[in-house]
Amino acid sequence: MCMVGYLEGTDPLFLSRLVVDGYDTLPLSNGADNHGKYIGLVTKNDGIDVIVGFFHKIIPPADMNMTCDDILYSAKLHKIPVILIAPAASHEKAQKKLGRSAKIVRLVTPDQIWDATMEILKGK
Repeated sequence: MCMVGYLEGTDPLFLSRLVVDGYDTLPLSNGADNHGKYIGLVTKNDGIDVIVGFFHKIIPPADMNMTCDDILYSAKLHKIPVILIAPAASHEKAQKKLGRSAKIVRLVTPDQIWDATMEILKGK
């Protein structure tokens, strides 16, 4: 069974479609929103195959004294791909903000989230 970890704000219809199609979902927190399991504590034992969410959820405010690399550290460590939603016109700027995490993140528009997620899950 494949598992999709998702950040707060992810489209509930997308998540419902995943569940109907036989995929498990797990809510994840960015450390500030208490939405689910803190993304920094994700381990291989969680069985997460991909993480999805909106780009802004992995960019901490300046006063938090951390970076998106800090937030996505466990995903990078465990080689969990991350799909983040951002407007197409913002992808270039968003890519620059990702720093070292750009290697594990795929930026998509809202209408591309299903196909991008399925590409990863079908390969499992």
